[in-house]
Amino acid sequence: MAYVIQSYKKIRQFFIEIGELSYFAIRYFKEALKPPWEFKELIRQCYHMGNRSLVLVGVTGFIIGLVLTLQSRPTLMEFGAVSWMPNMVGISIVREIGPVITALICAGRIASGIGAELGSMRVTEQIDAMEVSGTNPFKYLVVTRITATTLMLPLLVIFGDTVALYGSALVENLKGDVSFQLYFNTVFDALEFGDLVPATIKSFFFGFTIGLVGCYKGYYCKKGTAGVGVAANTAVVTASLLLFVVDFIAVFVSDIFYEL
Repeated sequence: MAYVIQSYKKIRQFFIEIGELSYFAIRYFKEALKPPWEFKELIRQCYHMGNRSLVLVGVTGFIIGLVLTLQSRPTLMEFGAVSWMPNMVGISIVREIGPVITALICAGRIASGIGAELGSMRVTEQIDAMEVSGTNPFKYLVVTRITATTLMLPLLVIFGDTVALYGSALVENLKGDVSFQLYFNTVFDALEFGDLVPATIKSFFFGFTIGLVGCYKGYYCKKGTAGVGVAANTAVVTASLLLFVVDFIAVFVSDIFYEL
């Protein structure tokens, strides 16, 4: 009986949190469309989330390109299809691997950072002080951060894809004597408009999800200083799970358009 009651409470809390997160998203759109807009803070957040994530995304993308090519090359050689390596790697990275891995990396770095930062401000009553002083903390703290992640993640995905393809081309150049020009020409010939558009569009949704979850967990942080760590941790876990849900929906919708 106790197990049933505990399961009921967990399910009930799950749906309550979904409702609160949905209301948080609706509030974001309402505040984002109303002036005044915090352009200086938005630019600062874009720099903080974009520029400072370049090294991490670049190193991750480069290693993914190396590993994917090294692991796939022996199998393709058995079937005499090693010439299809640029096509396979290029389409895999651009359509799925690049956006998802970059989003997960950013969820670990950005979502946790936002959750910890806003959680600390909530615990130390800085957000309450902003409300008392007449400032709109939601617009200044939440809207700018969600907008920044939404705008920056597609750029980070493009950068990560480029570096990953360069890593793959490096392996092909050393192992198969394929020039960089030939490799990238083959990749661009294999890619179609339908490969680039869905990957780019879902990157915006990935960024929005990361910013939304990070801000939500931090903005409603509770239980004192211990809640800051909980907010940062749950922000990463929740954002990562939601990224897979968003990715599934994006692939499902794009597949419908392909059939049409």
